Amino acid sequence: MAKIVNSWNDFDPLKHVILGRADNCCIPAPEPATETKIPTDSDMRKVPWGPRSQESVDRANEQLDNFAALLTKRGIKVDRPTPLDFNQEIGTPDWKAGCMFGCMPPRDVLLTVGSEILEATMSYRSRWFEYLCYRPLLQSYFDNDPEMRWEAAPKPRLTDKSYYKDYLHQGITMEERLKMVADLHFVTTEYEPLFDAADIMRLGEDLFCYHGFTTNRKAMLWLKRHFPYHRVHALNFPTDASPTHIDATLVPLNPGLFINNPNRHLAPGLDEIFRANDWEIVIAAPAAHKTPPPLCFSSVWLSMNCLVLDHKTVCVEASEVYQLEQMDKLGKEVIPVPFRDVYPFGGGLHCSTADIYREGVCENYFPKQVGTTRV
Repeated sequence: MAKIVNSWNDFDPLKHVILGRADNCCIPAPEPATETKIPTDSDMRKVPWGPRSQESVDRANEQLDNFAALLTKRGIKVDRPTPLDFNQEIGTPDWKAGCMFGCMPPRDVLLTVGSEILEATMSYRSRWFEYLCYRPLLQSYFDNDPEMRWEAAPKPRLTDKSYYKDYLHQGITMEERLKMVADLHFVTTEYEPLFDAADIMRLGEDLFCYHGFTTNRKAMLWLKRHFPYHRVHALNFPTDASPTHIDATLVPLNPGLFINNPNRHLAPGLDEIFRANDWEIVIAAPAAHKTPPPLCFSSVWLSMNCLVLDHKTVCVEASEVYQLEQMDKLGKEVIPVPFRDVYPFGGGLHCSTADIYREGVCENYFPKQVGTTRV
């Protein structure tokens, strides 16, 4: 039987990937985690929760299908999840939620480290059952790859103990929000391990975790014990008022090179490990759009949410002209991909995918372990 699962980073040659679907996607009902994610002036707060319009689903699926065809044409195997009926009430003995979310962004749910695929805990109640969309694929990989390890992190209870009540109280200022982030005070508590896979940047022997709204410190300690042969680091960006997912904040393009969101700066000293090991941090180009698309959770910085196909080739959203230009100046073969209609369904090109196989082995990119990032 052939080896199916292998991926140690986000830039070695991509050969096999899961790409999400927009089918049945819903705007989730209010819950403690999402209340902090949606800006107070967002149109997301002005519409009822429940199914997204079929027109928007069709537009997103058209762009997703075109992206799948592009990847397939370049010799990359593309698998797709099995959507659920997300428009149904869900619950556990501890809570109920009016509906689920969707299965467009597999990057949030699945973490591939070498030959292992780990199902993340997730930190939104509406996304508690999302892993089921990927189970048929994971079962197939497990059945056909004798080296594949299939793991699931401890499923959280997500009771009110996992969230700070009234985290963003009425009248809170941006200055107060940023101070809470700088003080490592987030909406999620340390009651139980909570993490989204998209908060974890894989760089060979080192895993860098974005400490914020969707990943807590206890999850990092769990990951440290689960991956004993890896070094786990905590990163904090105190100028990000809604710290969620690292792949629109700090993005590795090839060994030795990152682009960094110009509005989200690492806490003092946390860049020392990168500079000591000769990694260059380039400020990302500005976003081409002033606002996200209608009914979108994410910020305009999905502009830098690119999918790297190999050390020289990168996919960038087609309308993000400044990011396209920057990638060209950085010496990349740039592939423009129309994808803005997909943004409201959970993110950009990187969010919409989950690595299954990249060529390459586990490298030590950070032999000089300096700074204060280690968990």
